[in-house]
Amino acid sequence: MAKWRIPGLAARPRFTSRATVLVLVLCSLVAILAYPARQYIAQRGEIADQRAKAEHARRQVDELRREKARWQDPEYVKAQARERLHYALPGETPFVSVSPPPAPGAKPSSTDAAAGRPKAVKPWYAALWDSVDAADAADAAPAPRPAP
Repeated sequence: MAKWRIPGLAARPRFTSRATVLVLVLCSLVAILAYPARQYIAQRGEIADQRAKAEHARRQVDELRREKARWQDPEYVKAQARERLHYALPGETPFVSVSPPPAPGAKPSSTDAAAGRPKAVKPWYAALWDSVDAADAADAAPAPRPAP
Protein backbone atom coordinates (compact mmCIF):
# COMPACT_ATOMS: atom_id res chain seq x y z
CA MET A 1 0.00 0.00 0.00
CA ALA A 2 1.15 3.44 -0.79
CA LYS A 3 1.19 6.15 1.84
CA TRP A 4 -1.32 8.83 1.27
CA ARG A 5 0.03 12.28 1.34
CA ILE A 6 -1.99 15.41 1.54
CA PRO A 7 -0.56 18.13 -0.67
CA GLY A 8 0.52 21.28 1.13
CA LEU A 9 1.06 19.43 4.41
CA ALA A 10 4.68 18.98 5.34
CA ALA A 11 5.81 15.60 6.66
CA ARG A 12 6.17 15.57 10.43
CA PRO A 13 9.61 14.67 11.74
CA ARG A 14 9.81 11.46 13.73
CA PHE A 15 11.05 13.25 16.88
CA THR A 16 10.12 16.74 17.71
CA SER A 17 12.51 19.06 19.49
CA ARG A 18 10.46 18.65 22.71
CA ALA A 19 10.77 14.87 22.55
CA THR A 20 14.51 15.14 21.91
CA VAL A 21 14.97 17.47 24.89
CA LEU A 22 12.88 15.14 27.06
CA VAL A 23 14.98 12.12 26.07
CA LEU A 24 18.21 14.05 26.78
CA VAL A 25 16.91 15.15 30.19
CA LEU A 26 15.89 11.59 31.09
CA CYS A 27 19.25 10.18 29.96
CA SER A 28 21.14 12.78 31.94
CA LEU A 29 19.03 12.02 35.03
CA VAL A 30 19.78 8.32 34.68
CA ALA A 31 23.49 9.08 34.27
CA ILE A 32 23.48 11.43 37.27
CA LEU A 33 21.58 9.00 39.54
CA ALA A 34 23.45 5.83 38.54
CA TYR A 35 26.49 6.44 40.75
CA PRO A 36 24.54 7.37 43.92
CA ALA A 37 22.26 4.37 43.39
CA ARG A 38 25.27 2.08 43.07
CA GLN A 39 26.80 3.59 46.22
CA TYR A 40 23.52 3.16 48.08
CA ILE A 41 23.31 -0.51 47.14
CA ALA A 42 26.96 -1.09 48.10
CA GLN A 43 26.47 0.65 51.45
CA ARG A 44 23.38 -1.44 52.19
CA GLY A 45 25.51 -4.55 51.63
CA GLU A 46 28.21 -3.21 53.96
CA ILE A 47 25.59 -2.42 56.60
CA ALA A 48 24.26 -5.97 56.37
CA ASP A 49 27.80 -7.34 56.77
CA GLN A 50 28.45 -5.13 59.80
CA ARG A 51 25.18 -6.22 61.37
CA ALA A 52 26.12 -9.87 60.86
CA LYS A 53 29.54 -9.23 62.46
CA ALA A 54 27.89 -7.43 65.38
CA GLU A 55 25.49 -10.35 65.89
CA HIS A 56 28.40 -12.81 65.82
CA ALA A 57 30.30 -10.71 68.36
CA ARG A 58 27.18 -10.51 70.53
CA ARG A 59 26.89 -14.31 70.49
CA GLN A 60 30.57 -14.65 71.42
CA VAL A 61 30.14 -12.24 74.32
CA ASP A 62 27.12 -14.21 75.56
CA GLU A 63 29.08 -17.48 75.34
CA LEU A 64 32.03 -15.95 77.22
CA ARG A 65 29.69 -14.62 79.92
CA ARG A 66 28.20 -18.10 80.35
CA GLU A 67 31.70 -19.58 80.57
CA LYS A 68 32.73 -16.95 83.12
CA ALA A 69 29.66 -17.79 85.19
CA ARG A 70 30.62 -21.49 85.08
CA TRP A 71 34.12 -20.68 86.31
CA GLN A 72 32.61 -18.80 89.27
CA ASP A 73 31.18 -22.11 90.52
CA PRO A 74 33.71 -23.82 92.86
CA GLU A 75 32.47 -27.29 91.91
CA TYR A 76 33.15 -26.62 88.23
CA VAL A 77 36.66 -25.38 89.08
CA LYS A 78 37.32 -28.55 91.10
CA ALA A 79 36.07 -30.75 88.28
CA GLN A 80 38.26 -28.94 85.75
CA ALA A 81 41.32 -29.18 88.02
CA ARG A 82 40.75 -32.92 88.44
CA GLU A 83 40.27 -33.46 84.72
CA ARG A 84 42.88 -31.15 83.23
CA LEU A 85 45.58 -31.07 85.90
CA HIS A 86 45.00 -34.55 87.38
CA TYR A 87 44.50 -33.14 90.86
CA ALA A 88 43.15 -35.41 93.57
CA LEU A 89 41.42 -34.72 96.84
CA PRO A 90 43.17 -35.71 100.08
CA GLY A 91 42.83 -39.41 100.68
CA GLU A 92 42.42 -40.30 96.99
CA THR A 93 45.05 -42.16 95.00
CA PRO A 94 45.39 -40.61 91.55
CA PHE A 95 46.67 -42.64 88.63
CA VAL A 96 47.05 -42.14 84.89
CA SER A 97 46.68 -45.08 82.55
CA VAL A 98 49.36 -45.15 79.86
CA SER A 99 49.13 -47.73 77.10
CA PRO A 100 52.35 -49.52 76.11
CA PRO A 101 54.03 -48.46 72.86
CA PRO A 102 53.09 -50.57 69.82
CA ALA A 103 55.41 -53.37 68.77
CA PRO A 104 57.56 -52.62 65.70
CA GLY A 105 55.76 -53.66 62.53
CA ALA A 106 52.41 -53.96 64.29
CA LYS A 107 49.38 -52.43 62.60
CA PRO A 108 47.74 -49.59 64.51
CA SER A 109 44.30 -50.60 65.65
CA SER A 110 41.18 -48.60 64.92
CA THR A 111 41.09 -47.43 68.54
CA ASP A 112 44.55 -45.88 68.12
CA ALA A 113 43.39 -43.95 65.06
CA ALA A 114 40.23 -42.87 66.85
CA ALA A 115 42.24 -41.67 69.86
CA GLY A 116 44.22 -39.37 67.58
CA ARG A 117 47.55 -41.12 67.97
CA PRO A 118 49.93 -40.47 65.10
CA LYS A 119 50.45 -43.34 62.68
CA ALA A 120 54.11 -42.56 61.99
CA VAL A 121 56.67 -44.20 64.25
CA LYS A 122 59.57 -42.06 63.01
CA PRO A 123 59.76 -38.34 63.69
CA TRP A 124 58.87 -36.03 60.81
CA TYR A 125 62.44 -34.93 60.16
CA ALA A 126 63.60 -38.54 59.75
CA ALA A 127 60.84 -39.17 57.20
CA LEU A 128 61.84 -35.98 55.40
CA TRP A 129 65.50 -36.98 55.27
CA ASP A 130 64.58 -40.46 54.00
CA SER A 131 62.57 -38.90 51.17
CA VAL A 132 65.54 -36.68 50.26
CA ASP A 133 67.80 -39.76 50.20
CA ALA A 134 65.31 -41.64 48.04
CA ALA A 135 65.10 -38.73 45.58
CA ASP A 136 68.91 -38.53 45.44
CA ALA A 137 69.21 -42.27 44.80
CA ALA A 138 66.66 -42.00 41.97
CA ASP A 139 68.75 -39.27 40.31
CA ALA A 140 72.00 -41.23 40.71
CA ALA A 141 70.62 -44.33 38.94
CA PRO A 142 71.58 -44.34 35.24
CA ALA A 143 68.70 -43.87 32.85
CA PRO A 144 68.04 -46.88 30.59
CA ARG A 145 68.95 -46.38 26.96
CA PRO A 146 66.28 -47.00 24.36
CA ALA A 147 66.94 -49.90 22.02
CA PRO A 148 67.72 -48.89 18.40
